[in-house]
Amino acid sequence: MAYHNTLVVLALMAIASFMAYATDPTQLQDFCVGVTDPNQALFVNGMFCKNPMEATPEDFFFKGLDIPRKPNNLGVNVTLVSAMQVPGLNTLGISLARIDFAPYGLNPPHTHPRATEVLTVMEGTLYVGFVTSNLANNGGNKLFTKVLNKGDVFVFPQGLVHFQFNVGNTPAVAIAGLSSQNPGVVTIANAVFGAQPPISVDVLAKAFQLDANVVKLLQSKFGMSS
Repeated sequence: MAYHNTLVVLALMAIASFMAYATDPTQLQDFCVGVTDPNQALFVNGMFCKNPMEATPEDFFFKGLDIPRKPNNLGVNVTLVSAMQVPGLNTLGISLARIDFAPYGLNPPHTHPRATEVLTVMEGTLYVGFVTSNLANNGGNKLFTKVLNKGDVFVFPQGLVHFQFNVGNTPAVAIAGLSSQNPGVVTIANAVFGAQPPISVDVLAKAFQLDANVVKLLQSKFGMSS
């Protein structure tokens, strides 16, 4: 009898675990501050849902991902297809991006705080990599890199710093799948040296072991006013 009861308990725990993992365990934005007055509730963790009877095919459709986009000054352009562009993605926990690279273009070191990324190279050759979080044994960080050619796939685990660099003298294109309807992006240099209001020069100079004037120069390059 005790053995039978144990099996029942284990079965219930397994079902509970499955149900827990079948939902999105994390937030869909940086934060969601609670309010007691519903009239002040301007945001929700995700998006409000349309009446299913009023949904249309257009809610699940995006056109034009085949069109190349003009790269920025770093030689890259990211076209994101998330719940903001395709409302039907809301609650489904997935999004997509097309990444266009100019010759020697760089998608600089960045993170996606809410998503793992699976990158597929459609054209060109990319040098890609990610860095682990601080390792337990020595506090260091391990770099994983790979040169990808057309048809190659690489995974960037959620929240880890990663990059993509076009090492060819021709344009490159990649498609990225992301495991969140709102993956978010933190571009490291912009966040550290371009935050508004700016992070203290003293803090950055000590953290990066730089002269204060070098920090100010970097802030002038990445600040919103630059």
